[in-house]
Amino acid sequence: MIKAKRPKLEFLSKELIQKILNEAYYILEKQGVFVENQEALELLKEAGMNVKNSSQRAHITPRLVEDSLSSTPSIIKLYDRTEKNEFIVGKDNIHFDPGSTAITILDHKTSEERKPVSDDLIKFYRLTDCLEHIHFQSTGIISSDVPGLISDSYRLFLGLQFSIKPVVTGTFRVEGFKPMFDMLIAIRGSKENLAEKPLAIFDACPSPPLKWSNLTTQSLIDCARAGIPSELISMGMTGATSPVTIAGTLVQHVAENLCGLVICQLAKKGAPVIFGGSPSSFDMRKGTTPMGAIETMMIDSAYSQIGKFLNLPTHAYMGLSDSKINDAQAGFETGIGALIAALSGINVISGPGMLNFESCQSLEKLVVDNEICAMAYRIIEGISQRDEPIAKNLFEGFSAETQFLSMPHTRKWYREEHSFPKIIDRDTYDYWVSLGKKSIADRASEEVEKLLKENPFSPLDNNTLQELQKIMLLDAQNNGISSLPEIKF
Repeated sequence: MIKAKRPKLEFLSKELIQKILNEAYYILEKQGVFVENQEALELLKEAGMNVKNSSQRAHITPRLVEDSLSSTPSIIKLYDRTEKNEFIVGKDNIHFDPGSTAITILDHKTSEERKPVSDDLIKFYRLTDCLEHIHFQSTGIISSDVPGLISDSYRLFLGLQFSIKPVVTGTFRVEGFKPMFDMLIAIRGSKENLAEKPLAIFDACPSPPLKWSNLTTQSLIDCARAGIPSELISMGMTGATSPVTIAGTLVQHVAENLCGLVICQLAKKGAPVIFGGSPSSFDMRKGTTPMGAIETMMIDSAYSQIGKFLNLPTHAYMGLSDSKINDAQAGFETGIGALIAALSGINVISGPGMLNFESCQSLEKLVVDNEICAMAYRIIEGISQRDEPIAKNLFEGFSAETQFLSMPHTRKWYREEHSFPKIIDRDTYDYWVSLGKKSIADRASEEVEKLLKENPFSPLDNNTLQELQKIMLLDAQNNGISSLPEIKF
């Protein structure tokens, strides 16, 4: 039998990768990076780097970068809430999760965006748990019915209750890490067990060009020491906050991410780090950051190729759309992005469900995107030889009446070779009309309600739930907030 070949997409030659790396190393050493966190500056100074405290500029040598790369794990293992399901982040394993931190939700009934509330977050987490091809959840929506001061911990508070999947999250404030860390410990039972079996990934975003803020740097340090993977999210915009060329943006992207990686390793040798990002091709005509632009997808694929060259786990924001509704644009931008990401072997792919430049979540789109993700998983399986011989024996005794529908070979392999989406329309026109001429968004809306009705969530045990509630209420009270929204189970 001939083994299936996994299809692969690469944009960069090894020579160009090395040149991009060389220039990134040069920038780190000669130009330096602004690091606004005093603890990180001290760590860099202790490592022998040239640090100017007055300007908060740190110059990082290639030697320290190489040393930091050598201690960064090439594979990260994540575990769900039950600790039974393991997910490998590294090599060419791919995992989709919903795009994160949306400030609005698309209301299917009105086709308009609105501010989400706690009930929307609960539905979102429960729905994510039902979707087979979305491996991770994310704290993908910000609730408007709690003050912004605690919105980071609150969305994790709900996510841990209503989904068992590993979660991609992050902090909005330096003080936000502790309650979120405490919640994760409450789920795992101890700091040691959490470090051994991570449940969460924390995003950390440098501020382009070449700056790590106090907040995001502190997140790197805190996560490194806790054994929580940090996902480095460089966000250059071509011609606006990074060079206008794709290759130039890649140089800056690599420099920013490598600075973050060095800080993680100085905080704790061997800390898990994911080489990720959310860059964009800046549209100067509109003043927008189109995540669905083909150039954005090319940047994502290319920096992930560099990450793989460095033997690092990778991430990208792909499989999302800049459209405002679930229309043809939402479909083709998401589909192209998901396929490019899968063919590039990006390990963590954040984006399903997202619209409007990463600002809006749609439950209906998340259901549609789950089927797009299924297509992506199918395409990287490649084409297998199922039998020996392949097919010539099937033509023995061939005649004008020969057909394949009733052959044992067809029954044996049909479900192995083909996928069967639930809401993609494959009906005849007349049958589609008889069902009410429903659009894919209408069918997805029905599927959302069906999934939520037929799949009750897996509740936490009372002791763990009470511990989570205690942590969340204390965080609220520490920020002058006396009560939280009532949660209906």
